[in-house]
Amino acid sequence: MRAVAVIPARGGSVGLPGKNIKPLNGIPLLGRAVSAARDAELVSAVYVSSDSEEILKVGADFGAVGIQRPAEISGATASSESALLHAFRHIAETEGVEPDIIVFLQCTSPFTTAAQIDSLVSRLIEQEADSAFAAVEDHGFIWQVAEDGTAHGITHDHTLPRQRRQDMTPRYRETGAIYAMRVPAFLSLGNRFCGKTILVPVEMPPIEIDTAQDWEIAEAYARILERPAGLSLDRVKIRALVTDFDGVHTDDRVIVQQDGSEAVRCSRSDGMGIEILRERGLHLLILSREQNAVVRARAAKLKMDVQHHVRDKLPALDSWRRERGLEWSEVAYIGNDVNDVDCMKACELSFAPADAHQSARSVASVVLGSAGGNGALRELCDYLVSNELVD
Repeated sequence: MRAVAVIPARGGSVGLPGKNIKPLNGIPLLGRAVSAARDAELVSAVYVSSDSEEILKVGADFGAVGIQRPAEISGATASSESALLHAFRHIAETEGVEPDIIVFLQCTSPFTTAAQIDSLVSRLIEQEADSAFAAVEDHGFIWQVAEDGTAHGITHDHTLPRQRRQDMTPRYRETGAIYAMRVPAFLSLGNRFCGKTILVPVEMPPIEIDTAQDWEIAEAYARILERPAGLSLDRVKIRALVTDFDGVHTDDRVIVQQDGSEAVRCSRSDGMGIEILRERGLHLLILSREQNAVVRARAAKLKMDVQHHVRDKLPALDSWRRERGLEWSEVAYIGNDVNDVDCMKACELSFAPADAHQSARSVASVVLGSAGGNGALRELCDYLVSNELVD
């Protein structure tokens, strides 16, 4: 059987604008969904349905085929089923072959894995079901208000002694992350729950991102769940922070004046983060390849040491470190490109902004959710403080 994944992703979002392509721990929500689907062994192709060219481009960057969704089924009241039906017709017409199974993924559930997708599809086939969905076990006690105004237990008999968790009949809550439907049944009813429906238990954080608060919770989970293997913060104490300049303090863009002078844009919140670390006694250094007065001016403003026009950063950093009696285990580094990689590998903790080059992202201990020049340094500061990595 041929299964294809379809990820509907509208351009508009009332609760959290731009959420579908907003980086979570460095990876856009859409990119996470596409990557999980592409890694699933039972999924032969991945499609993104959207009315937004920007979203379609992000999907393509991660390996999905884009389907331009008409405006009439792209509004806030349009159902996901309408996007799935349109995607199916598009696939059948352009490829000449109809898939047997549609896997419907929602990128607002950011912790979906390829193994979970494969489990859902295989269970659908093995149990000869028409539709399946991912669910997590839920031990919550759900109540409703009865007609007489009193509380009435729905998932439990509240008139009996409270059951222990292990004695309760297992109950499940829909995750909203993964659905799978056999095409004939789905086309017949136009509903993700069609014909014989089964639930497939999965283990994942039960998070659906719709609001800014949901995002903050998901980020907290991501930083824990996606911490690189072998990274332990138990005994880490950071006494120094070393930063690249372009792409870290700035958004990696430059304004060139007519006289040849340059200007850059920095974040005031980043400056506040640096001030917090300075007040905690950290040694601070800007280590930049660029030879530009703006680097030295920003360093002076932030009261940071500065070395610029440095071609080979690691020896320069090593010398600066030894002069201050610092061990590599006491130094954190944030960089955004290939010339930062050696320093990032040498330091105990390394960070990369969300929009850093892949070479930096791949070696970073932590990929930040914020881009360079747009709060990355403040996020790094909050990370060090909240994890009690600085005195």
